[in-house]
Amino acid sequence: GEVVNIGGNKEITILELAKLIRELTNSSSEIEFLPLPKDDPRRRKPDITKAKKILNWEPKIKLEDGLRRMIERF
Repeated sequence: GEVVNIGGNKEITILELAKLIRELTNSSSEIEFLPLPKDDPRRRKPDITKAKKILNWEPKIKLEDGLRRMIERF
């Protein structure tokens, strides 16, 4: 099998993602900062070229909309 990156075309930091999830869930939880693993990627904007080529896939749902849909199910 091959590794295929799936994601959006907008770069987002983990802190931005955590804040967005906290906002969408109306949570008052504190965000905990821990040391990153040495192999942790510094940027989080996947190259979806392979997904487009092999799977004919590209994102159709914005991150915030997808998170809202998922949160509604819980």
